[in-house]
Amino acid sequence: MNHFELKGGELACEDVPLSTIADAVGTPVYVYSSATLVRHFTVLRDALIGAGLKDPLVAFAVKSNPNVAVIRTLAQAGAGADVVSEGEIRRALAAGVPASRIVFSGVGKSDGEIEFALQAGVAEINLESEPELDLVDAVGRRLGRRATVAIRVNPDVEAGGHAKISTGKAESKFGVSLAEAERLYAKASNLPGVRPVGVACHIGSQITDLAPLEAAFVKMRALVERLRAEGLSVERLDLGGGLGAPYFNTPTPPEPADYAAMIARTMAGLSGVQLAFEPGRMIAANAGVLVTKVQHVHARPEGRKFLVLDAAMNDLLRPAMYDAFHDIRPVAPRPGEPIVYDVVGPICETGDTFTRDRTLPPLQTGDLVAFMTAGAYGAAMSSEYNSRLLVPEVLVKGDRFAVVRPRPTYDDMLAREANAPWLD
Repeated sequence: MNHFELKGGELACEDVPLSTIADAVGTPVYVYSSATLVRHFTVLRDALIGAGLKDPLVAFAVKSNPNVAVIRTLAQAGAGADVVSEGEIRRALAAGVPASRIVFSGVGKSDGEIEFALQAGVAEINLESEPELDLVDAVGRRLGRRATVAIRVNPDVEAGGHAKISTGKAESKFGVSLAEAERLYAKASNLPGVRPVGVACHIGSQITDLAPLEAAFVKMRALVERLRAEGLSVERLDLGGGLGAPYFNTPTPPEPADYAAMIARTMAGLSGVQLAFEPGRMIAANAGVLVTKVQHVHARPEGRKFLVLDAAMNDLLRPAMYDAFHDIRPVAPRPGEPIVYDVVGPICETGDTFTRDRTLPPLQTGDLVAFMTAGAYGAAMSSEYNSRLLVPEVLVKGDRFAVVRPRPTYDDMLAREANAPWLD
């Protein structure tokens, strides 16, 4: 469910017409619904608790939408944060997420990032290799601390909506094998700079079938039991994220209640372990849209029609990078027979094509359209390619809206670059 609906013949976010935001802020612009963010988080958390999973840590995957106002909205609802860089730690802290509810993941953490995480007091650092274990131990010893760590495991289970977002196969760069995990956990238990508290996995993103998740979780439970049988303490099992969001052309993802019931069944009888989760897309995707304006319709003599928008691949990269589908809706639908368009942006790349042969209601120059399910990996992956200004972001709550990332000016963009002295 999301809170983008037609009201008075016009698409609105909660109680604010999208045209009102476009008039005030310009286009293209990302618009997020507070009600949708909070609902998606609470539905998942309540499902986990309702299935008998006590005190789950639900840490929002900041990489999916790093806007501080979005993170703060979720933090005030009780969410933690899953982060993959020092910058994301800083964003989570700035948004009011307690350090004790921050999980630091990622395969290539730097010495400085690890030091910052330890000094901030994050809940755990997920280790993805033996060299990283050695590095965190060295930093911990240098600071006179024992870093709280978990070993990220690659359970060799394939899942995810695209090859580029599948992370759980043996050939993936993420995590260590099950066999390595046992050895590294034992090694970590004897190092002075780290304190292992658990194991973690994350097998992919946009997963629409519970079967691969269950297969991975069964392996992770067995790993916990083997570690305990060796006399090692395991306090936390991080099951990652990955549950899909409905993009309108994909299989309907499982309901959070079904997901929670599967986990409760898989983990039945496993006591003394806090479960952690790292959802991102399922919370943020349907909570946001990208509003853009039709520049013109270019009708070729042979019949092909190009719907040219003022948004481009630098604003919404997913279609060019993943061949991703986004439902496209007119903000104020016109009557008339549907028309088949190629929907494109203004960037000088053939890849700046959002979709081909998409049937849409008739559209004209100046009309507004919304890319649905754009709240995750939309603004987060935007850039200034072609020296286009970064797209602004707006947060809505009820009948109010606020610009939570303004569109920079061209002077702002140019001021970030310095001249070489020999060019004066």
